[in-house]
Amino acid sequence: MSEINKTHTPKSPSGNLGVLSEDAKYIITIGRQLGSGGKLLGELLSKKLNISCYDKELIQLASRESGLGKEFFEKADEKSSFSTMGQYFGFRSGYMGYNANNYLCNETLFKIQSDVIKELAKKESCIFVGRCADYILREHSHCLKIFISANCKDRVERMMQEHQITEKEAKMLIEQTDKKRATYYNYYSNKVWGMATTYDLCFNSSALEINEIASFIENYINKKFLVY
Repeated sequence: MSEINKTHTPKSPSGNLGVLSEDAKYIITIGRQLGSGGKLLGELLSKKLNISCYDKELIQLASRESGLGKEFFEKADEKSSFSTMGQYFGFRSGYMGYNANNYLCNETLFKIQSDVIKELAKKESCIFVGRCADYILREHSHCLKIFISANCKDRVERMMQEHQITEKEAKMLIEQTDKKRATYYNYYSNKVWGMATTYDLCFNSSALEINEIASFIENYINKKFLVY
């Protein structure tokens, strides 16, 4: 069975199965600063709500669905260098009518990944971490757009612990990664990455623990999208 055909049924806090208030599935998108705990938040919500969380898995799915090597999507990913927006990559594939030795640009790769995100959103309730999912699903009637940030000190400490790097290295990694994410997001969405008006809910994980944020969002989802 294709990964895109996988479905999930949400649970209420009491453990009862919930049903959507409308036919459409609900979606949570998470934008995040590096070191703020966005990935962890997605994983916690996935367990609490019994739905899938997609982050770097989207690269693998886009590769599988398109028949293109995942290295093409990795090069055009939000975490990669994105200084040349119109960059082209050579490839060998028959995908979408292209012939051998043709070229794919970043925009085409983004379109392929966007189609995967849209298809997943049609099939199941799920969570997307990054990759402009909030913009891609901007017309989805049950999409909750979240952004999570944290104080610089906490972000640095998290990166030092996770990657076993020095404080200087952690600060550099944070600065570089956030810059790439902002450039990627702003380019494709024509919005401003991290600006409060871009999202439905914004959290600072230095003010609230990740598990507290996850519980708040779980309650919000239950009230807004689910009936029991």
